[in-house]
Amino acid sequence: MESQVGLMESRRSDYWKQCTSYYDNKSSKKRITINQGGTRSGKTYSILQVLCEWCCDNKNAGWIITIVRKTLPALKGSAYRDFLKIISDEEWYSEEFHNKSEMTYLLFGNLVEFISVDQPQKIRGRKRNLVFINEANELSYEDFFQLNVRTTDKIIIDYNPSDEYHWIYDKLETRNDADFFITTYRDNPFLEKELVEEIERLQDADENHWRVYGLGLRGISTETIYTHWKLCDELPGKGERFYGQDFGYNVPSALVEIEFYEEAIYVDEIMYQTKLTTGDLIEFYKTLGIDRRTEIFCDSAEPKTIEEIRRAKYNAKEADKDVTEGIRKVKSLPLYITKRSSNILKEIKSYKWKSDVNGRPVKDKDKDEPVKFNDHAMDALRYGVFTKLAVPKFVISVA
Repeated sequence: MESQVGLMESRRSDYWKQCTSYYDNKSSKKRITINQGGTRSGKTYSILQVLCEWCCDNKNAGWIITIVRKTLPALKGSAYRDFLKIISDEEWYSEEFHNKSEMTYLLFGNLVEFISVDQPQKIRGRKRNLVFINEANELSYEDFFQLNVRTTDKIIIDYNPSDEYHWIYDKLETRNDADFFITTYRDNPFLEKELVEEIERLQDADENHWRVYGLGLRGISTETIYTHWKLCDELPGKGERFYGQDFGYNVPSALVEIEFYEEAIYVDEIMYQTKLTTGDLIEFYKTLGIDRRTEIFCDSAEPKTIEEIRRAKYNAKEADKDVTEGIRKVKSLPLYITKRSSNILKEIKSYKWKSDVNGRPVKDKDKDEPVKFNDHAMDALRYGVFTKLAVPKFVISVA
């Protein structure tokens, strides 16, 4: 433990302390700290930094710090990954203190554990001193209650306020023992210029999305595009399978597996990750063991990428990108999404028609138009479903 402590004391850096959320959570003295914010405000990363620093300042306190998200895959791809990056970047990481199978780390004599709501035995298990609930709006009030009654000292939550009505607003924000903070992308100095520009385009794209993801304010009611979906545990494994692929780099590349079975669509999230090159995508396909005969319907705006995937012997095809007809096709069939598909579920709940400040639909060439933001999995879903399942357009020639 002495070597770990020595590293911490010598490497504590002011680099941490440039996001507003760091100071908000560092200064909060109340039992509950509520972090409401727009996209990319740095709130999750800052909270994890504060928790790491607290462990150093309270060496061998023996605290149990629990970090929670709705599903295990979402947890691994967000807070767990960020925590490991923080302690690795500062050279505090040691295999000796990391229990990978249990997803725990002993940081300066304090146990940091990562659990998901789909692990009920852990939610309802032993007491903890502090709980950090990441993306708390994904949880039910019963989930929060079970965590709350087993937490002795401190509760921290963060979320995007995309819901017009939520238990967080009614049951937490009104409490006297809660601090409430709002942050936006402007409070995060580490954002790349391209991401800032993407967020700021929402000012002209959709009033509600700008409120939620730009300004960090509570969403207002607008028409959600897909409302007919239901959850499932797994794909049936009995129908025809194919994939939809949306390409990105600074924004996520999204790959969804689709199964058409008994006139219904079943969808599973396979990939949702930034900074992937074409070579990375191909290696990902190899790792997944994707059958090279299975059709992958890709964003036709990237013909070079599609050709490189074909040369790697995968059955990549250009997708039909008709947005209106594609959405209509998806809406025409029962839609089931696996419970582990956290990014698909997050996107589909906020996938809305573009509207003006009065909530009236904004049309493009007399067609309703969806908001072009956080829609990578939605695009991949539409590419696959519409291109594969749309009725062919036959041309009848007259002799």
